[in-house]
Amino acid sequence: MRRILHIATVQYDIEWHNINANLSKIDTLLIGLNSQTDLILLPEMFASGFTMQPELFREEDYQSVQDWMHSVSKKYNAAVLGSFPARVNNKFYNRLYFIPPEGPLQFYDKRHLFTMGDEPQHYMAGEKMKIIEYNGWKLYPLICYDLRFPVWSRNVKYRYDLLIFSANWPSARNDAWETLLKARAIENQCYVAGINRIGKDGRNIQYIGNTQIVSPAGEVMHKIENKEGILCGDLDLLLLDKFRNSFPVLNDADEFRLK
Repeated sequence: MRRILHIATVQYDIEWHNINANLSKIDTLLIGLNSQTDLILLPEMFASGFTMQPELFREEDYQSVQDWMHSVSKKYNAAVLGSFPARVNNKFYNRLYFIPPEGPLQFYDKRHLFTMGDEPQHYMAGEKMKIIEYNGWKLYPLICYDLRFPVWSRNVKYRYDLLIFSANWPSARNDAWETLLKARAIENQCYVAGINRIGKDGRNIQYIGNTQIVSPAGEVMHKIENKEGILCGDLDLLLLDKFRNSFPVLNDADEFRLK
């Protein structure tokens, strides 16, 4: 178990449908990454942009993205997390992969598909939460639009320590992004990492990043705005436990069941 979790979030302008260019850009940004890094976090659809044309990619493309994630994980001895389309029996999922330097690949399929962007017409919705145990920490990865649905994020009986949102969140709704990241941290008494992109995508939608790491008290610990770069942060499990024990609000939470 590690008391301190060293995370690195990667924010950049995703080139539309250009897998090789995007992976090369991330490689460049990661040069000189702190050797103590435990977790590398990437935006939603980090190799393609938020595409509604997953059928354009070949099986080799899907495999090349996974192979690249494995190679980065080995190179930096850190788990890599980010979403990319997945093809399963000729159906597509917006799938978030978690690939550690040792151990099996794990994944989460986006639960809440963005209706206003026609995502439900092109992807299947996921049905299961995924809590990942890594270095003594419990991680709960979600994708972009999931941020708007607090029930899906609910930290029942402190089942996770770090809530992660891998996103392509447009600049037009930046106020909601900043507000909801803080709200999810406060109501769930956990660290929150929101990873976003910058630039303009192939649908002419603008993004300004605002990737950030939020404390369990809702304070923005680290933030990077409208530029490419790596945002790093150290999360402390002992401080998290002390905060929860001194102000145990989740003990008074309402019980409910998800359908």
